[in-house]
This record gives sequence, C-alpha cells and structure tokens, in this order.
Amino acid sequence: MKAIVYQKYGSPDVVRVEEVPEPTPKDNEVLIRVRATTVSTAEMAGRKGDPFIARLFTGLRRPKKIPGSELAGDVESTGKEVQRFTEGDQIVAATGADLGAHAEYVCVAEDGALARKPADATYEEAVAVCEAGLTALPFLRDKGRIQSGQSVLINGASGAVGTGAVQLAKHFGAEVTGVCSTKHLDLVRSLGADEVIDYTTQDFTGTGETYDIIFDAVGKSSFSRCRGSLKKHGVYLTTVPSLAIFPQMLWTSKIGSRRAAIALTGLRPPREKVKDLVLCGELMGTGDIRPVIDRSYRLEQAAEAHRYVETGHKQGSVVITL
Repeated sequence: MKAIVYQKYGSPDVVRVEEVPEPTPKDNEVLIRVRATTVSTAEMAGRKGDPFIARLFTGLRRPKKIPGSELAGDVESTGKEVQRFTEGDQIVAATGADLGAHAEYVCVAEDGALARKPADATYEEAVAVCEAGLTALPFLRDKGRIQSGQSVLINGASGAVGTGAVQLAKHFGAEVTGVCSTKHLDLVRSLGADEVIDYTTQDFTGTGETYDIIFDAVGKSSFSRCRGSLKKHGVYLTTVPSLAIFPQMLWTSKIGSRRAAIALTGLRPPREKVKDLVLCGELMGTGDIRPVIDRSYRLEQAAEAHRYVETGHKQGSVVITL
C-alpha cells in the first residue's frame, strides 16, 4: 500500500509517499481502507520534531511511524473477535498516539476511537468535523466548563479547531468573539460569531473587553498576556503545550481567581473520543456544526499539503483524499 513516510525530521521536503506493507488486523481489530484524512498543524510538529516533546510519540532520533491521526473510510475486513463492525461499514476514527492515518490502510482496535460516519456526510466532510470536534469539545466543555450565556473568545477562529470551536460555543449558548485575519472575517461571522476581531489591525487584549473563556486554538498567545482579559473565575485555554503553561496550570489551580488549562486531547481514553465522534455526527445532522474545508490534496501531493499548512493561513481543514 501507499503511505506517507518521513526518513528524518525536517522541512516538507522530507515528506515521501512510498510503498509499505499492508497491515493485517489482529483478532480484535478492523482493517480500514482510508478514504480521507487531514493534514493538521499537529502534523507540522510531528514532521519537524519541534517542539521536542513531539518526538516522544514519533521517535527520538528519527520518525518511526506513519503520520496522521484522523480518518474516514470503509471497513475492509475484521478480526474474528470483532462484533461492532462489519465489512463495508463507513466509519470515522481517531488513532491517537498510534498515528498511521496517512496511508491507504490502517488497523484500529474495535474498542478504539471508532464510530459510524454520518450517512449524509462525505468522507471529507466527516473527517474535517472529526478534526475540529475532537479538540474543541474537550477544551471548551471539559476544561473550560462552558455554560450558556458566557462570553467566549476564540483566537485562531478560522483554523480547523477554531471553526469547530466557534460553532460548538454557539451550540452551548455562549456569546462568541472570533479573532482571525482580514480575509477570514466573513467566514467566522458565517459560523455564528457574534463579534469578530481582525488581529492584523487590533489586539484583542487591548480592547478592554473581558471573557469567561479565552480559547487560543493556535497557540499564538499566552496566559500572562491574556490574564487581564479574563473575567473573575475565567479560564485561559491553549492547544499548544509550552514550558510556561504547565506550572501556570498548577499555581492557578491553587491560587487566584483565573485559571490556565490545557487538554492533551490525543491521549484521552478511546471511549471518550467515541462519544465525541457520535456527538459531532449528531450535530452535523442538526446543522449545529458544519465542516470547513480549505483545500483537498491527493496522497501523492502530501508535501504540497504540508507546505500550505505550514504557511499558517489555512481556513478550516486541509484534507487528503485517497
């Protein structure tokens, strides 16, 4: 089968599509034929090996895994102990730290993060919502404890996670302010944001407004910088782990009235991810969340996809179709 591989850490030039052995499902696994997957900002860190913490999951000296963690596809075959899925089922899945989604086939345990794809969604649409929801949901709902009527600011509101976060925050009944660049303002408004801030002309921390939740979906800010923009008992959330955020999480959990938090979403138990995959499918059905896809690439164009994502200017998801 064809798969994306890296022989070393580095620029998009290290991205290769090569023939590798097709995996064989164990007794408790399903073999999935991948129809669509995403190239996320997390893949940029995995490919570069920077920050160094990324190498704990991909290999200390050189990459040892096929990248990719979200996918939509068809069940090709099943192990003899599998009962929940049968050949031909259309599914969405998240492989977590096992990665492997950037390939024609991947094996996932039956009790892993697997759910049936919404019938009315394409594979591309389903995987885009999967990418957005599996990060935005645990941040807003679990770490942010979002409540109806709260004021929420989403920094990076036009990205894959940000577009999902705007829609989910509105679903939970919040008043949403989205921060993005000029060319994405209309998109963020169309997703339901009550207010939008163009970061190229205005710094949201200098407006004097305060929020119950500030969710930095792109890791471009910091708790120290945003603390003055939080209401009493407000929480700052960031998707990017840094040397500062972990001690800040510790001391703000014990003193002060404003918290800093991060959710290691990829390391959550599969059963929690399954619930969120199902919920995302239901919200697609009701129209509470819609996929935002910037560009689609073929597997052979993987390096080009990496170059585009690395510009930092994509809106929504970048999808690879197989």
